[in-house]
Amino acid sequence: QSFLDEVAFAAKKDPIQFRLDLLQKAKSAPAGAIKYDIDRMIAVTKLAAEKSNWGKQKGVFQGFSVYFSHRSYVAQVCNVVMEKGIPVVKNITAVSDCGQVINLSGARQQVMGGVVDGYGHAMFGKLSFKDGETEQKNYNSYRLIRMKEIPEIDTHFVDNGIDPTGLGEPALPPTGGAVANAVFKATGKRIKNQPFIEHPVFNPKQPKSTLQNPSKVS
Repeated sequence: QSFLDEVAFAAKKDPIQFRLDLLQKAKSAPAGAIKYDIDRMIAVTKLAAEKSNWGKQKGVFQGFSVYFSHRSYVAQVCNVVMEKGIPVVKNITAVSDCGQVINLSGARQQVMGGVVDGYGHAMFGKLSFKDGETEQKNYNSYRLIRMKEIPEIDTHFVDNGIDPTGLGEPALPPTGGAVANAVFKATGKRIKNQPFIEHPVFNPKQPKSTLQNPSKVS
């Protein structure tokens, strides 16, 4: 999703409209082996733009990401503001299409948990290796997100009456892309390595030489 954001930027197109244009083209010229419903992907994308007031908030920099997994669709918009020259994630809007929602409270918790994990791993998750072993042996050395670091999360669902599909995993993967794209919008800098927190945009006074072998984002 960060790569698509780069392509949209190079094409001088709005990131969401760029994806919608590609999805429309995919209707007549589908590609790839993964079978998904293009109209459902379009629907979550449009609803995420609507619910997040895409492009309408002054002083707020937004990044978008959309994902298909376990037969479900999740679109996310991350809102970033600049505070003292540092990008701060304030809000993440997540729109999910997992078919008919049976338990709304449980569904919200699944999505919010996925967003928290996705954001936490992108920002802080780091594995370093020495002599063929990970240096992070337990949670005292592997950084996890803290409660006070969790941004506001807004959840919305496309309840279309279709048979229920997966919701435990789909909300996690797109979060990192949405955050990275929002940070780029705010700073003009692309984040391509984890953990994000070690990128100079979050440490403006920290010289690059002090950054320790961040893990590559796959």
